Amino acid sequence: MNIDFAVVLVVLTVATGVIWLLDILMLAPRRARSASTLGKTGEACVVAARLPWYVDLSKSFFPVILAVLVLRSFIVEPFRIPSESMLPTLLNGDFILVSKFTYGLRLPVFNTKLFGNGQPERGDVVVFRYPREPAVAYIKRVVGLPGDRVEYRNKQLFINGQSAPLTSLPDNPAEPGYQQFDEQLGAANHYIQVLADGRWNLMGLWPGLQPRREPDGTVAWEYQVPEGHYFVMGDNRDNSS
Repeated sequence: MNIDFAVVLVVLTVATGVIWLLDILMLAPRRARSASTLGKTGEACVVAARLPWYVDLSKSFFPVILAVLVLRSFIVEPFRIPSESMLPTLLNGDFILVSKFTYGLRLPVFNTKLFGNGQPERGDVVVFRYPREPAVAYIKRVVGLPGDRVEYRNKQLFINGQSAPLTSLPDNPAEPGYQQFDEQLGAANHYIQVLADGRWNLMGLWPGLQPRREPDGTVAWEYQVPEGHYFVMGDNRDNSS
């Protein structure tokens, strides 16, 4: 089950904040009046002036929950790598901190943009909501920008007809059956890995992205990135949704 912590934090922040505000405006003055009618001393006066448990909890937790909400929504958010699609750059199960303001700020839960602060660049690693499953957060690398023509042929990316430079790396004994390369996308250099021996296993291909087999037996596909959209892939190039 996917738990949306942003929703949980917003609900808790609003609930504790409202209770605290109601106490300041209504409950606290009422307790003070009740205590004053009972006199300045005595157990009854102490009981009348005592904070209800839910008010005490709200006053204690509201600042903490609000601080966590602001931190996660507008500064950084912890994120757990959910799969092996970003190998060898990021390992399955790794925890990373994701900047929330690199491309602008958005309201939590509603995802309404408050203001922009630049656009994703080719080679950036981004966390985003998968259009088909908005509750699922994905982490991938930006490959194609709006309007780009992206082609994957013979284990190599071509952007608008230009190949992304690759440098072969020594095989990793921990990943048998894979070849590793240093790839350059824009200004970003990073490692990728692909299945050896011409195999491929691109999972969950997007509509309109149909693989084809070349005359030499290699598999290729091509995709025109629509305006206002970005094309992303994992660094584990042949095992990426």
